[in-house]
Amino acid sequence: MTADLEPATRRLADLLGGVDDAMLAAPTPCPGYALGDLIDHVGGLACAFAAAGTKAAGDATSQAPSGDAARLGADWRTRIPHDLATLARVWREPAAWSGMTRVGGIDLPGEVAGLVGLNEVVIHGWDVARASGQDYDVDQEALTAVYDFLRQSAGPGQDGDRGPFGPAIWLPDTAPPLDRAVGLSGRDPAWSPTARPLPGTIRTPTG
Repeated sequence: MTADLEPATRRLADLLGGVDDAMLAAPTPCPGYALGDLIDHVGGLACAFAAAGTKAAGDATSQAPSGDAARLGADWRTRIPHDLATLARVWREPAAWSGMTRVGGIDLPGEVAGLVGLNEVVIHGWDVARASGQDYDVDQEALTAVYDFLRQSAGPGQDGDRGPFGPAIWLPDTAPPLDRAVGLSGRDPAWSPTARPLPGTIRTPTG
């Protein structure tokens, strides 16, 4: 399976444009990560998954992306959207989805790495939107791909029903599709900066 990452990366870049300096210390759905830390992580994952798509070796693919606002630098508002656009462009190439690659120090088939990258962009887009008080929407193709990926990786019997960001929260079929995907990723879809998390959930960014 392949997917177009461009709509999701563009939406995330738009959200970053709505973050001002005063918001960088805001809490996010990821405990221990302020919004600035999460944005640094987004920048790192954009580079990591772009490198994975080209099968490049090196630090970008051998370790998990950082999450430290102190590493953002003054150029992050132009640099990270540029890197997100590069990520989408790399994964438009059929070769990115074939063979084996490496990301976060883990060897993966290209097809799996591409879906993991799309999942990271979509779910962290939700994180950024919630933390910064912005609306969030996802194109149907990307949402379907992410939901199917999460349903398989967090399904019953799969690592204790654990999603990539924490224990899965299962919602009824009547819930909005984005809420269901967010829940499968290990997040409370009702999260807000002032809400208390559901008991037993763990939400920490991964590479």
